[in-house]
Amino acid sequence: MRIVIAPDSFGGTLSATEAASAIATGWRRTAPSDELRELPLADGGTGFLDVLHTVLGGRLHALKVTGPLAGGQVDAEWLVVDGTAYIEAARACGLHLIPTRPLDAVSAGAATSRGVGELIAAATADPEVTSVVVGLGGSACTDGGAGALAALGAEPLDESGAVLGDGGLTLAACASLSGAPRLRNGTRLVIAADVDNPLLGRHGAAAVFGPQKGADPGTVAALDAALERYVAVLAAAVGRDAAELAEAPAGGAAGGLGAALLACGGERVSGSGLVRELCGLDAALDRADLVLTGEGSFDWQSLRGKLITAVASAAAERGVPCLVLAGQVSVGRREAASVGVEDAYSVAEHAGGAEVSMADPAGTLSALAAELAGQWSSSP
Repeated sequence: MRIVIAPDSFGGTLSATEAASAIATGWRRTAPSDELRELPLADGGTGFLDVLHTVLGGRLHALKVTGPLAGGQVDAEWLVVDGTAYIEAARACGLHLIPTRPLDAVSAGAATSRGVGELIAAATADPEVTSVVVGLGGSACTDGGAGALAALGAEPLDESGAVLGDGGLTLAACASLSGAPRLRNGTRLVIAADVDNPLLGRHGAAAVFGPQKGADPGTVAALDAALERYVAVLAAAVGRDAAELAEAPAGGAAGGLGAALLACGGERVSGSGLVRELCGLDAALDRADLVLTGEGSFDWQSLRGKLITAVASAAAERGVPCLVLAGQVSVGRREAASVGVEDAYSVAEHAGGAEVSMADPAGTLSALAAELAGQWSSSP
């Protein structure tokens, strides 16, 4: 039996490569004669750069950039392959880079995307680079990309012309920008987003993702209002319609960084679709009998353009059953089936609780895979 193992990363516990290895280890315990193809993937969020570097090769450039909380720096990298620079926003402003746990409203309101702009500036300064692809997802910030654009020459200013501090909440006082964002002429900008949420409203960056970043209801409301003000200023500065920019699909990705890069002329693509193409998922599925995918939490957000939907739809096109192994599962069978998922299994439920599974993420994922091999393999 030929099986493709194509997971995303599992939150902050397992990389996509580690998750694929854990699933393969467990499956082989029960069905050692099956032919397994490990194909770790990403959707633009955490792990995007590692997956592409593994598949495409290329040259990594190291750079110290501003981290998600102002005043701190983090080590980040960007990748160049045949004139295209690949950047993972989470390398500069990822949730995993916030040292405090649990996250709180203070960090949620103050986190910045400035480091992403510093990566873009470095990439576009390279004469070899003709296009820049920015993977969006897994961010700690909800600043509408204001920090990133500040690093590209468009600082947000208040009514007096003073530069605002970093973070989303300060944008409530935004009255203008210090200039237009600067990218080298002729550089193509591509946004590889992990979700299709707009910038504002009940499906927007603050409302949907703010609570995951520590924002309480009051902070969510304040961030949404601040982003509404900022997008009006930004749209005016670049000659765009503010309502159109606020409602654009993927504008809410990475805390609104999607909207900022769209304002710079960025072209939106599906992060999972791009990785699907570059990593050869379709060719792998052409000869598969079963595909296994997964992520940390299989929930309703997974159905809005994340990796599982890309893998499941590609499998469904070929009549190949697709199973999801996730840390936790909150998607119903009908909703899962609507995107091509045959069945979904929770590691936490199988292990006897979330604490047990988190204590040994690789081991408990392997154990679930071993049990599923007994149910699904035709050659145990």
